[in-house]
Amino acid sequence: MSHVTKTPRSAAPARDEAGVGRFIERFSSAMAEAGMPRMPARVFAALLIDDDGARTSAELAEQLEVSPAAISGAVHYLVQVGLVARGRQPGSRRDVYRLYSDVWYEVFARQDQRYARWIDSMRDGISAVGPQTPAGRRLGETMGFFDYLRTELPGLIERWHEQNAG
Repeated sequence: MSHVTKTPRSAAPARDEAGVGRFIERFSSAMAEAGMPRMPARVFAALLIDDDGARTSAELAEQLEVSPAAISGAVHYLVQVGLVARGRQPGSRRDVYRLYSDVWYEVFARQDQRYARWIDSMRDGISAVGPQTPAGRRLGETMGFFDYLRTELPGLIERWHEQNAG
């Protein structure tokens, strides 16, 4: 990971910290409703709204008013699922957690691998129950849907980059 240079907080324009807190809670609630555990969702939201997209564990714990242990578990989860990278501040022994520069691209680009594993699992399921059974047809439809997403996703991401660059 490349080094992270933090902008001094005092140099940044005044932020509405109450608004920041509301965003973190609202967005993390939406992420939790979609299946992400609550504390990783809060940490992700805190990183997303940070100007640098990077914070230390101590900074995250202070901002979210939680224990360092809660942050540790949350960032472990976020690193594991590929939403956050871990690195070091130059000349420091402190870990810094940062968002990937194109976090949503990274998330969706990895979906291709996930869909491939799910498609393989569907094939195994179809083989186990038979393609002509109701379960086999349902698994076949599911497999077809994931295959469609896997085929369409690269073009969707490319169109996003074209639109975003323009």
